[in-house]
Amino acid sequence: MGSNAFSGAVALVTGAAGGIGAAVTRRLSEAGADVAAVDVSKQGLHDLEHGATSEHGSVTGFVADLGDSAAVEAVVDDAERTLGPLSFLVNCAGVLRATEALSLSEEDWEQTFTVNVGGVFRVSTAVARRMVDRGRGSIVTVTSNAGQVPRMHMSAYGASKAAAGAFTKTLGLELAGRGVRCNVVAPGSTDTAMLRSLWKDGSGPSGTLQGDPEAYRVGIPLGRLAQPQNIADAVEFLLSDKASHITMHEMCVDGGAALGC
Repeated sequence: MGSNAFSGAVALVTGAAGGIGAAVTRRLSEAGADVAAVDVSKQGLHDLEHGATSEHGSVTGFVADLGDSAAVEAVVDDAERTLGPLSFLVNCAGVLRATEALSLSEEDWEQTFTVNVGGVFRVSTAVARRMVDRGRGSIVTVTSNAGQVPRMHMSAYGASKAAAGAFTKTLGLELAGRGVRCNVVAPGSTDTAMLRSLWKDGSGPSGTLQGDPEAYRVGIPLGRLAQPQNIADAVEFLLSDKASHITMHEMCVDGGAALGC
């Protein structure tokens, strides 16, 4: 993509202070978009704003709890009032509670779905209503290959990501005739703080790369972890005019770990 591919466009990115969300935010601003970066972390947004060095687009932080419908409506209104009509939405916000299903608390289950599914629902519908009125827009939801292939200790996470993907594709079907495209990017193991929190010993990424037969998990055929920028590449493409005839698509970006999903 050219450095000004999204010049004049306004994008909203949730989970913007996290690894993938931050990479997406930076990529879109570098491509010329003015980005409304939404997260619960005020400090994370402050660091993101001050670390943005793009000469083309801007990054403006907005603190919001995606579990609160009124807060979501308010932050979407505030973003449009501050930056202009939204052309793009990227749902990156997510939480992971990694434990066996029989040990998973109801609180962990509910919190996972509140953010990973409810957040996608609340933000997507708030933004899509405005996009429909203008007859244009593009939405990408970042899920996980764990939504397609069972992963040990990821029952809530995988179920929530599968639900978020199904919702996004159904929204894409309903809005296809109204100028709004909706697609899904499903990353595999990506070098972020979330992934590193799963490494319990000194072996680091070796188990992820080589696989774990006891966990019924193959390795990564390409032999390397994804970087957040790899996911941002896929998001940028699906938002762009180069993907103008693509909607309801799920792009798996995992180095082959799910064997083609």
